[in-house]
Order: sequence, then C-alpha cells, then structure tokens
Amino acid sequence: MKQKRILVILAHSSSMSFGSSLAQEYTAAAMASGHEVRTLILDQLQFDPILHQAFHRVQTLEPDLIKAQSDLMWAEHICWVYPIWWGGMPALMKGFIDRTFLPGFAFKYEAGKKFPKPLLKGRTAQLIVTMDTPPWFFRWFYRAPGIAQMQKTILEFCGVRPVKVLCLGPIIDSTLAQRQAMLSRVKALI
Repeated sequence: MKQKRILVILAHSSSMSFGSSLAQEYTAAAMASGHEVRTLILDQLQFDPILHQAFHRVQTLEPDLIKAQSDLMWAEHICWVYPIWWGGMPALMKGFIDRTFLPGFAFKYEAGKKFPKPLLKGRTAQLIVTMDTPPWFFRWFYRAPGIAQMQKTILEFCGVRPVKVLCLGPIIDSTLAQRQAMLSRVKALI
C-alpha cells in the first residue's frame, strides 16, 4: 500500500462533537497504517468566514488560512468530516471554502474557456458526513444537496477526484453501540 499525505479537516463548529471522534478515529487509523497526517480543526482557526467583495477585490488571508492553503497543497488525500445542517454544510465550513478555494489557488479562469481550469488535480477526497436524518431518506427524498455541493461543485470542480462519501446517521438518537459501529466503519476506510 502506498503511503499518502493525508489532510483531515474537521468542519464542525464544536470540536466536542461526535464528528470530532470520527475525525480522531480516521486520523489514528491513517497514522497506524503509516500515512503522514495533518489536521485542520476549523473552529480553532482564526479567520473571517465572509468573502466580503466576492472575487472583485483581493481579501488578505489570515495566517491560519495561509497555512490551510499550504496544507491543502501538501495533501494527496483530503478527508472532510462534517455534519449536515438544514440540508447543507455548516456556515463555518462554507466560509472556510469561500476564503481558501480562491481563483489562482483552487481553479483558474482562462480567456475563451467556458469553465475554469481545475488546480487541485492529483488529489482524492473522502467525505465523512453525519446527519440526524436517515441517510437513505436524505439521498432519495432530499437528493443529498449538502453532499452533491461538496462533491461535484466544489471538489470535483477544482480537480479533486474521486470523492468518496460515507454518510452516518441518524446521530441524534443513536446508541453507544451504534456510534461504536460508526467509528469502526470510519476506521475501515483506511
């Protein structure tokens, strides 16, 4: 098995969440398998999550976002751990993406081309997504907007592929045994 450089991003507004346990399990399993691992815990970063002038004016990146971009460039594989809230990703995660996945970093506009050039090619991703809705219901009735956005219109748009997905839930009324089984599923991803 080829050893990889893996970046684990916990995208929850509380590092005390079950998602934190999932990120820790994934990180430990990756390290135990000999992979080099870095982590980003978004609620511990200092940055303004609002892209104030869209792409019309350059907004200076805070030191934590400069480091995050460096970690993203370093990574061969990116594991995102995040909850689904209101059908989508948490605002903190969206703000992080808005501020870091910028033109010239994640994609590049080219004159005469309909679509920008993806700049994050050569990377793969794993989404570990928690929700209180049963995953089958989220997929078939809601059409999984918080996963499709991340998978298709963010990561694959920027060249990251394949993007694999593991949906876990419902979390809200899960038992200790069910949560242990979820942790085991995450460990098995490595």
